[in-house]
Order: sequence, then structure tokens, then C-alpha cells
Amino acid sequence: MIQSKILITEKTRDYELLDSGEGEKLERFGNVTLSRPDPQALWSKRDLDLWKHANGNFTREEKGGGWSLDESTPSRWEVEMGDLKFWVKPTAFKHVGIFPEQSPNWKWLLDIIQNTGSGHKVHQNHSDSALSASRNRNDSGALEKIHPGTGIEVLNLFGYTGGATLSCAKAGANVVHIDGSKTAVNWARENAELSELSENPVRWIAEDARTFVKREIKRGRKYHGIIMDPPAFGHGPENELWKIEEHFLSLLGDCYELLDDKPLFFLINGYSAGYSALAYDNNLKTLVEKFGGTVEFGELAIKESTQKIEGRLLPAGIFARWSKP
Repeated sequence: MIQSKILITEKTRDYELLDSGEGEKLERFGNVTLSRPDPQALWSKRDLDLWKHANGNFTREEKGGGWSLDESTPSRWEVEMGDLKFWVKPTAFKHVGIFPEQSPNWKWLLDIIQNTGSGHKVHQNHSDSALSASRNRNDSGALEKIHPGTGIEVLNLFGYTGGATLSCAKAGANVVHIDGSKTAVNWARENAELSELSENPVRWIAEDARTFVKREIKRGRKYHGIIMDPPAFGHGPENELWKIEEHFLSLLGDCYELLDDKPLFFLINGYSAGYSALAYDNNLKTLVEKFGGTVEFGELAIKESTQKIEGRLLPAGIFARWSKP
């Protein structure tokens, strides 16, 4: 069974989309209001007065762009979303370290892991000193990894500042967090500390996603859930080139090899590549054919908070996710 839907992020205590239009969006992160470009906002702004009081504005220029911030704006500040805490910080690429539209996916991941419960004891026949969980030897002499939580193994590729990783860790999973940016990985670790999850079993790795996955295949590693958030274009820490149109399918096929015999979920997100959610859905049908289960796909959207009329939905990306209860 395949379902199409829109996952909507609405106003929370520390976040809201105040207004949007004319290629921009106005958001509140905690007590700080920021204006930044968004090409999806192809309509008119509603409340021009709100925009005049923004603490910061990102302006695009011919050779890039930059922030204009008032003196009251801190270099970074704390916000809470989905019972997780994040450091928000304006960066040179207009991003601020958090994608609020992902909060419905974070809850979906948490619910799946928590509802699955315990009983996933994973046996490893190879040595890997980087694993954070403790190890004992079973009766046959093979290494047995003893999990402090659910025993569910999750791989998060292109993990950025860790929203999905933290949600899985909070639910009790053992998570491997991969990103090509050392800065992003360090930021994610700081978010884990902020969310009081620094002691949870997470491996934080700055590495090219394709290189890591191929090595995991050779190691014989298996995962119960995999998350992919591939950009349209990027580079790994050793300047490895990533182009979604050239590398996505091969990486996806390799990820399928890493799935456990009884997998729980597979989540793919997309932003700026220009593809339809149907493209991701078509790929995840492979899992339905092999394991059964359900695929949901569609758009991620953020709802404007307004007291005047019904809030508009700002398109914020696409997703497709497979799961099997």
C-alpha cells in the first residue's frame, strides 16, 4: 500500500514561520527573528511590518551573499523542537543548523523505535573498536554486542547537525551518524550534549557516505533502519565529489545490502535536486516487494502562523519513507 501526504510543521514555543513571500521567508527561532531567501515562496508577503523588525537578514548577491545582523543577535543560541535541543547559528550559506520541516519525520522515527521495543540483539563477527557499545563473548567465542537500549541499529547518512540521529538515540537506538563536513559532525555532537544525549550510543563520523557504506558492506554490518538526506551536490572530507544524478542510485543499492533480514524503516529526504517525491517512492517499492510493509511519500511543508486568515503552507522539501510494523 502506497500513501501520498503532506507532512506539516506548525508553530511551537521556539519556532514559527511568521510570514513568507516574494522569494523570502521570515522565521522566529526562540526570541530571534530571521529573514532569508526561499525560492518556493512565490506569492506576496502578508505583513510588511513584521519584516521591518527582523533581527537578521540574509541577502543574496551576485557572488554569494551574507547576513546583516543587529547587535542583539547572539553568535549562537539554543532552541527546542520535538523534545530535542539545538544550537542555532546563522551560517555563510543562509542555513542556521536546523531544518524545522523535518520534525514530523523525527517523531515518526522515534515512534517506530519505541514501539518496536527490545529484542534486537545483534551479533557481530568482526572487531570494530570504534563501536561505542560494550562487548562480551558468547558461548561460541563470537563477539556479542550488548545494547543498553532497544538494540536497534540505525545508519544516518548526510546527517548534518543531527536531528534524526538525536531522535533515534532518544528512542534507544544505536546510531551511526555520517556527514562529509567535520563542522556539521561537531555541531551535531554539541546538539547531543545540549539534549542530554551525549552518553547514548552514537558513532559520530566525518566521512564520505559512499566510502563508508562500501566499507560497512565488507565488514558484514547490518542495520534495522537507514536514513538518507542527500544534497544535490557536495564534497566529502577528502574532496570526494557527490552528484545526486550520478551517485544516488548506486548508494541506494549499497544501502539495501546493509539492511537487516527484518528491517524496520528506510527514510529518504530531498531538497534542492528538483526531483519529485514519486522518484523516491519508485525506489522504495523495492522494499515493499521484498519485505512487505508500507511506503508513504509526499511533501514537507511549514505552516505560517497568522491571526488573520488560514496560514499558508511553504513547500520545504520532499520525502519517501518505508516501514514495516
